[in-house]
Amino acid sequence: MIMFRPLMVLASLVTLGAISPVRSSVDSRPNFVVIFIDDMGYGDIEPFGSTENRTPHLRRMAEEGMRLTSFYVASPVCTPSRAALMTGCYPIRVGLAYGSDHLVLFPGDSHGLHPGERTLAELLQEAGYATGCFGKWHLGDQPGFLPTDQGFETYFGIPYSNDMWPHHPNKSWPFPPLPLMRDTTVEGVVDDLEAQGKLCQQFTEAAVQFIRENRERPFFVYLPHAFVHHPRHARDSFLRKAEEPGIDWEAAGERSGSREEAVKTRAQIEEVDWSVGEVLETLRALKLDRKTLVLFTSDNGGARGCDNGPLRGRKGTPFEGGMREPTLAWWPGSIPAGSANHEMMTTMDILPTFTRLAEAELPEDRMIDGFNIAPLLLGSPHATSPTKAFYYYQRDQLKAVRSGPWKYFASGELYHLEKDIGETRDVANQHGQVVAQMKRRLERARVDLGDGQRKGANTRPVGIARHPRTLLPRPGATGEEAFTPTLLVRP
Repeated sequence: MIMFRPLMVLASLVTLGAISPVRSSVDSRPNFVVIFIDDMGYGDIEPFGSTENRTPHLRRMAEEGMRLTSFYVASPVCTPSRAALMTGCYPIRVGLAYGSDHLVLFPGDSHGLHPGERTLAELLQEAGYATGCFGKWHLGDQPGFLPTDQGFETYFGIPYSNDMWPHHPNKSWPFPPLPLMRDTTVEGVVDDLEAQGKLCQQFTEAAVQFIRENRERPFFVYLPHAFVHHPRHARDSFLRKAEEPGIDWEAAGERSGSREEAVKTRAQIEEVDWSVGEVLETLRALKLDRKTLVLFTSDNGGARGCDNGPLRGRKGTPFEGGMREPTLAWWPGSIPAGSANHEMMTTMDILPTFTRLAEAELPEDRMIDGFNIAPLLLGSPHATSPTKAFYYYQRDQLKAVRSGPWKYFASGELYHLEKDIGETRDVANQHGQVVAQMKRRLERARVDLGDGQRKGANTRPVGIARHPRTLLPRPGATGEEAFTPTLLVRP
């Protein structure tokens, strides 16, 4: 059975007394910032090998912090990946392995993150943290599913993917306008590419303002950018800079489909780097840098135009390129500067880790799949990954398992990731005992979590809205019909 028990956290932190101080008049608990990029490739930033994109702030973040080279998300697409981050669980455990009738949630979808789930934001809020979400949510747009229903005091952003708008090239999806929301109210509309290009700046400025306003209390900032998801656009200054030399335009254009798209991809990645710089510099200026843990990662592997580096596959696939992410952890004075950790970690570990560092209470009435990774992040001697097996799901289909260096696919291939990060050499025929062990692990996951039509024994229900409707009316329709959920009006 795959589960997490709070007592296991306490046992793993015997050596970490220094990070569990007695509460005093000055709150010594760390602040938390999670910067979650959309569709970034493993090789898109300098700390992970990019020679095309200029990311000086991320490079400095790595120099002052830690690179996590075996950091995974629990799904290769948006909605389930975000569900895992917020709940510390495999998406299939919380009913969000996919949307109601698609890989991800659509406008007006009847499904969403169940209000009964205990999110990271809720747990930190209950412990006295200020909580703010600024960017792409994608865990439901109906009442009860929005960020302010799930533990965030305030929200500013878009409720789902930025390509879910009337300009989507697939006209069989009649999307309504893309709403820009503040808390539960639609404040504006993202109606053209110029507006798309402003999203990174808008979300960053909102996050920085929240940090300034809450500098005197512990805070949790969740900054899930819409960049670098298609359609790609950026501010003019970044587009002009992206045209400058220093890139193999032939190779970039081949990945992106055209030079124009390659320019936009580079501009967005470099504007994301600007965003990171704004956040870190704000923390430094407010003298909060030594009491703030910042985690930078992506929701899944890179899509068209992005560089997944040495990894096989891309967004949407169970290969490493779909689920292993370029990840940095930064907390000056606590996380060793200029370090790298190659142990297996996942976004599901963020909830138990942050709650432990925040001295918050973990729920005891449910399974949590993540583990406390504070010893790894803090560079504790001899710390190893508490994750003994990581399961690769594609929708609700169990595709593979990793244990130690080994990755085994349900279809029969076995790869040694430490020797073959690109998954190019199937060695199943040479390691029969390993294959047998991995098959047993897969079967345990099927019993616990499920696999396709086989329902797991320890899963929880998805949230369901009784009378779902889109937030904005669909162009060309009138009356209540204009608010019909997108998936219900497809031809």
